[in-house]
Amino acid sequence: MTSDFQRLLTKVFFLFFLFIIFPQQEKGFCEVLSIQGDKVNLRTSPDQKSKTLWEYGNGFPLEVLKKQGDWLMVKDFENETGWIHKSRLQKSQQVIVKANKGEEKTINIRSGPSTNNPIIGNAYYGVVFSALEKKGPWLQVRHESGLSGWVKSEFVWGL
Repeated sequence: MTSDFQRLLTKVFFLFFLFIIFPQQEKGFCEVLSIQGDKVNLRTSPDQKSKTLWEYGNGFPLEVLKKQGDWLMVKDFENETGWIHKSRLQKSQQVIVKANKGEEKTINIRSGPSTNNPIIGNAYYGVVFSALEKKGPWLQVRHESGLSGWVKSEFVWGL
């Protein structure tokens, strides 16, 4: 019994040591936020005067990589990175269609979380949705047009 206790104590000490040597990332990292407003610029550096790389529209999801003052370094679903002022981002569950890049194909939006449910709409690459609920490999989404349905979560980015 003593050797079991010693092994447990060794494991606990080892885990404690790992947390000290490799501290947890600062809060806010690895989270997905979305654009608040229209025509929000992704910039080359954390400065309002720096070059604009891309312009995003409302709801576009971005993964936070780093924080510097009031600026966040972010990455989009195409792995483009840059800086956005934190006031232009909001917490919300937004996703974007990542399937069929460069093709004229769409993903199906279904009335329920199964391929047995009827198709009620379609979406092209780059279309943004609000994520509502997840059931297994399916995600319930709503488009700003009001269309609400289910898509396979493998076809979207931002969760």
